Amino acid sequence: MVVVLESSCQRLIEEGDSLNQTGLEFTSPRVDVQGAKFNGRLTSLDVFRGLAILGMLLVNVVVLSDLFPQLRHADWHGWTFADLVFPFFLFIVGVAIPFSLGRRIELGYSRRRLFGRVVRRTLILFALGLLLNVFLTYDLSTIRIMGVLQRIALCYFFASATYLTSRISRLAIWGVALLFVYWGLMELVPVPGIGAGVYEKGRNFAAYVDQLILDGHIHQFTKIWDPEGIVSTIPAISTTLFGVLTGHWLRSNRNAIEKTLWLFIMGNLGIFFGTIWDAWLPINKNLWTSSFAVLTAGFALVFLGFCYYFIDFKGYRRWVQPFVILGMNSLTVYVIAWIVTIFMADYIIRFFSWFGPVYGSLSYVIVLILLIYLIAWILYKKRMFIRI
Repeated sequence: MVVVLESSCQRLIEEGDSLNQTGLEFTSPRVDVQGAKFNGRLTSLDVFRGLAILGMLLVNVVVLSDLFPQLRHADWHGWTFADLVFPFFLFIVGVAIPFSLGRRIELGYSRRRLFGRVVRRTLILFALGLLLNVFLTYDLSTIRIMGVLQRIALCYFFASATYLTSRISRLAIWGVALLFVYWGLMELVPVPGIGAGVYEKGRNFAAYVDQLILDGHIHQFTKIWDPEGIVSTIPAISTTLFGVLTGHWLRSNRNAIEKTLWLFIMGNLGIFFGTIWDAWLPINKNLWTSSFAVLTAGFALVFLGFCYYFIDFKGYRRWVQPFVILGMNSLTVYVIAWIVTIFMADYIIRFFSWFGPVYGSLSYVIVLILLIYLIAWILYKKRMFIRI
């Protein structure tokens, strides 16, 4: 990764080219007070991303999740607040694609050139995810192949490739079609010794494919299925495509009220249909079922609608700066939080255990968030942004 100071990349930014040869993006944080954007990026989107990062920090603290059930992932079927965080990330990745690629297409970039950059970004992000997994085992023969960053990389690649090669109407068809492809695979394809249409933990078509292809390289705790597995990535791509459609809508020339209204309408429809679909296809984050994808996309639309209306349209921005700082370096924040959790969490928890389970957990969370925010703030002040 290469970090470039604002002064050295300002000319490229003014020309509309803020991508260097590594495929990572660097932009200036100056605010356009007329358009409510950060150099072509919605302020509300950065705030949404920052809030999602904050949610990730809270959810990943195991001790805290024991005290507050909504910060603990659902054991299997069903959902909690914790289960919304990752879908929100993928949705945000999708929303950003039309703002990034669409702007460059309008500036005259060839789609082949943009596709090459998409491939580079995908490979960098996937490799970073593998590198983080190495720290869990230090054994390449059992390293987990899939993971959070790997899923983001795959969803980003397929969503970007679809955006570059398809019309928006076809992109919408792809988003819906993938949901039914997944449902058909889970319902109709028989698993040896189990049968078809089974959604039990470790006993379903998704788990069977993971065991078949990722044998020995599955999540260290589940062993026989991966929460970011191969088949469940199919509806996760749909989640990202719904974000792409949303980003395209927000870039349109329609007025802010109309944009906000349709964000709320489509969001509530997503929540409604996701809830109804649960009767036939259980809402399940580990399997990333189609009903889960629709439900969480609905919540993301509604939440983004609130952010867009109050921040970009009404201009209420005094409170958003901390979340923007976190959101503009989300990749760095995620990696740092992951490393701290792996290498330092036990020592920090032992220290704060003197304050008791409740106050100790809260103290640990506060210190962790302040530490990561301090790093993000320093990067922000130095005009250093590392993004996929």
